[in-house]
Amino acid sequence: MVMKLREIRLKGYKSIDGQNGQVIPLRDVTVLLGANGSGKSNLVSFFKMLNFMTTGALQQYVGKQGVSRLLFYGPKQTESISFELKFEDDAAHDTYEVKLSYGLPDRLFISGEKITYHKMGEPKPQQYFLENGGAESELKMDKRQTSKVLYSLLSGIRTYQFHDTSDTAKIKDRGYVDDAKYLRSDAGNLAAFLKMLKDHNKYTKYYERIVRHIQRVMPQFGDFDLEPIPGNKDYVRLNWKDASGSDYLFDPDQISDGSLRFMALVTLLLQPPDLLPKFIVLDEPELGLHPAAIAELAGIVRSAAQKTQLLLATQSTRLVDEFSADDLVVVERNDEKNCSIFKTMDSEQLKDWLDRYSLSELWEKNVLGGQP
Repeated sequence: MVMKLREIRLKGYKSIDGQNGQVIPLRDVTVLLGANGSGKSNLVSFFKMLNFMTTGALQQYVGKQGVSRLLFYGPKQTESISFELKFEDDAAHDTYEVKLSYGLPDRLFISGEKITYHKMGEPKPQQYFLENGGAESELKMDKRQTSKVLYSLLSGIRTYQFHDTSDTAKIKDRGYVDDAKYLRSDAGNLAAFLKMLKDHNKYTKYYERIVRHIQRVMPQFGDFDLEPIPGNKDYVRLNWKDASGSDYLFDPDQISDGSLRFMALVTLLLQPPDLLPKFIVLDEPELGLHPAAIAELAGIVRSAAQKTQLLLATQSTRLVDEFSADDLVVVERNDEKNCSIFKTMDSEQLKDWLDRYSLSELWEKNVLGGQP
């Protein structure tokens, strides 16, 4: 069994207060539901920070964001960010704890980095500390086995947002044909990644499955045409043909924004298991999708969850209805404390309500909370 991230304890990060913090349990699929300004996007950005930190680029992330924007109400009120990540499988429980402290001139440094591991059958957990006080995490450099496992898990976290489908979006532009090691966070290399799947004998069946799922939502879609650009074989573009059998070639500008996003989502979630990220964070995946496409997306998410772990941040009640109450975490703003609250749902406690109403109806009635 693959070790999975089962709980986050987070304090002092953006809209999450620095005293009590929040405990956020995670399932194979976790659906974050909340209104605008509730704090969903802040948890999404925390995963981005994790990815930067794990790859030795924490200061780059801090520089882009600004320390005042990362600390809950700035350094005058909150002097540190702390988090605890709990990973589990059938053989062990591992915990990774980090404290990021404010320092001059306007930076965050790692003031504590601790690892705890507890193998099943052993009487008590073991723990050790990594060298701290530096600008970057020491996890990648540590040679102990638990550190290696945790580094592999954390470096496998990927955050995706396919919002940009404008005329200048990378997904519509020509891309370098060899930029296909993994699907980028904005799907800017979608054409190159699909071409790699199509041309690789080991992955052809996954490419064909991606095409079939796109056809279910877009009956007019025939297949992609991923031949290198004439006169420049180093580049490829997301061209496609319709189902009529015509040789006419459509380019990515000749498709709706929702359809383009759906292509990216299906490719991400149905790629070969050995290429799948270990943890996928999707920010508003429902954007621009037809209700039928949202239902198809939910089925693909459930299928992908057999091989990886997913977190979806959404405002779509249509998407929420495709999952159970146990998968749901409602995010709301506590006006008294001016912070974000993350509340888990319990299908047993909601049983009487769910016998009469859908999750989306309970959300709209504010039974679940989270409404402004």
